[in-house]
Amino acid sequence: MSVYNFCAGPAMLPPAVMEKAQQEFLDWQGLGVSVMEVSHRAEPFLTMAQECEARLRRLMNISDEFAVLFMHGGGRGQFAAVPMNLHLDDAPAVYINTGIWSDGAAKEAKKYTDVVEINVRDDKDGQFGVLPVSQWPLPEKASYIHYCPNETIDGVELFDVPTHPTAPIVADMSSMILSRDIDVNQFDVIYAGAQKNIGPSGLAIVIVRKTLLEREGVPRPGILDYAIEAEQGSMYNTPPTFAWYLADVVFKWLEEQGGVPAMQRHNKNKAAILYDYIDASDFYINKVDKDCRSLMNVPFWLNDESLNERFLALSQQAGLLALEGHRFVGGMRASIYNAMPVAGIEALVTFMEQFAQEHS
Repeated sequence: MSVYNFCAGPAMLPPAVMEKAQQEFLDWQGLGVSVMEVSHRAEPFLTMAQECEARLRRLMNISDEFAVLFMHGGGRGQFAAVPMNLHLDDAPAVYINTGIWSDGAAKEAKKYTDVVEINVRDDKDGQFGVLPVSQWPLPEKASYIHYCPNETIDGVELFDVPTHPTAPIVADMSSMILSRDIDVNQFDVIYAGAQKNIGPSGLAIVIVRKTLLEREGVPRPGILDYAIEAEQGSMYNTPPTFAWYLADVVFKWLEEQGGVPAMQRHNKNKAAILYDYIDASDFYINKVDKDCRSLMNVPFWLNDESLNERFLALSQQAGLLALEGHRFVGGMRASIYNAMPVAGIEALVTFMEQFAQEHS
């Protein structure tokens, strides 16, 4: 029986990546030791790190105007790092609230800087929605504009990018980085926890416009200081070496698949299969406006929620793991990141259909 992991994160990795890591686990590059046992200052690791950054730059078309950092602390670490690095004394940070993760980022930022929150949720008639970017009431003065393009819990994704005449645009792309084409030049800071589309948890990727490295910000730990990390090649402190190595293997795999454009086609196809089935069903429902449905996280609810526990038990027996929705919104959730094959979606739809037939 095939097993498909729909966990929102840490999420499944491509089998080819895991097999490569398994092959090299005890003997990396013929050194007779694991990559976890090699100094981050040694030439083999430094070469890998440089190649890893180069691959990410190719995959996302990142210009030399940006520094690429491999940092500690995952996405929540960046909830603190962003305000500490980008704070201005005379302008507040603006946080766009599109769901639970953007709300969490704002709460953390308030510890370090003045924050203005703007709620752009447009929920109505039981549906989750978001106001179009063109209708966001952004203030004239801001130290930066922060938003989350994909809310994993709510299943909401934004496909347009906000603009501001003076304030940098900061995006938490933890759950959608490398899933579809974006223009990096539309942003000033992009950060992402690794555990969705990149690798294991604990690592964070930060893409920051180099001009922002000159900001004084507020006093902060060295490992969260963008300027120090850029100067030190992300090695101010011993980096999460195994996570960095696995990211490199994932980036190689992505290039072999045809890069981000191929992933975008793959992800749109997967999402369409699942959404189309749910929309045609009178047994299941999706509560997200079609204009902002996530390609990565598909929440759905059974019309008869008394069947939830049975659905979860039988789906696990069928090899469909981690389908329980987040406790804040309930229901079910299928997280279908880059590594999820079409076969996994087809297996889920087949199970859902059989379950509906047996319990209608």
